[in-house]
Amino acid sequence: MTAPRVEIDLGKITQNARSLVRRLGKRGITVTGVTKAVCGHPDVAQAMLDGGVAGLAESRVSNIRRMQAAGIQCPISMIRAPLVEQARDVIQCCNASYNTEKATILKLGSAARELGAVHNVILTVELGDLRDGTMPEDLNDLAAMVVATPGVALKGIAANFACMGNVAPTADDMALLSRLADQVEGACGPYVTLVSAGGSASLDWALGTGTTCRINNLRLGEAILLGIDPISGELVEGLHTDAFALFAEVIETKLKPNSMPTRPSPLEYGTLEVVSNISQQNRAVLAVGRQDTDANGLTFSSGIGFIGATSDHTVVDTGQANVSVGSEMKMSMDYSALMQAMSAPDIEKVARHTQPVSEEIKGNGHRPLLKLV
Repeated sequence: MTAPRVEIDLGKITQNARSLVRRLGKRGITVTGVTKAVCGHPDVAQAMLDGGVAGLAESRVSNIRRMQAAGIQCPISMIRAPLVEQARDVIQCCNASYNTEKATILKLGSAARELGAVHNVILTVELGDLRDGTMPEDLNDLAAMVVATPGVALKGIAANFACMGNVAPTADDMALLSRLADQVEGACGPYVTLVSAGGSASLDWALGTGTTCRINNLRLGEAILLGIDPISGELVEGLHTDAFALFAEVIETKLKPNSMPTRPSPLEYGTLEVVSNISQQNRAVLAVGRQDTDANGLTFSSGIGFIGATSDHTVVDTGQANVSVGSEMKMSMDYSALMQAMSAPDIEKVARHTQPVSEEIKGNGHRPLLKLV
């Protein structure tokens, strides 16, 4: 099989989605599956839908068109504020978009009228992440403008947490977002049907026991795909953490010094003298590098240690492992490594289904290996 490649276990993605949909549903919270980390891979999108997500969210028009061309039929939201020049495209392929700027919303309204459509707008409010979001004190005026603009309709409000900063949202944050929803409705009317409180970083709060106030939606990507809490890096109880694996071919194995520093020699003309460190290790070079993935986000099997990476090589310490040229090495990926690997044109993506498992994962989130069919 071709390497490098990403192998995708669609059954585990479906199970992760199903588990989160069921658990959050008990709290009155729906799940929107976020596909941007996998570049809108249609099989992954369908796996999320099979798990019961209410719809999908994407950040790029090209990814949305990819899914729709493959037959994905469900509500899709543009999760990143639309590019002004893509307003018409967004109207054509999205049911809703997340917005913060008047100029963009006016452009969406104009494009929608030309197409004979009404486009749903969700207003993103700034609650401390300091990425995208209108300031809370400006939210009512922006909402009123949406209501007054033909071609668009106010659907709800949303906030981002732990996207720029690694700070988890609190119950106070959620209460504030809920109050802002009430304020918008008090100023503009009963238009706020969606109150979306961020993504996977909000799961710890959402799966707790406190009141959910008006929060009725989360936008989940990392938790469904990797089973990980992005704040702590720990697995989310009951989820698979191994739905994705990266494979790369070993192209060199050598016993080499730990380091080979060079220093100016006292010899004439300043020639360089190579001085070897007597400590040695078994090294392997993999045919994958920083052009393909975030090498610092890779995790290797026990006994294999990451040494470093360049544009198209990754070097590991193989210890006592029996590694040969032409063999493959399997790696797990964090969210950053997954995003880069899924967008890399030279990495093959192989999606497979596992046999269905009826009961939810117990304990530490792992099951015996399932047979791929």
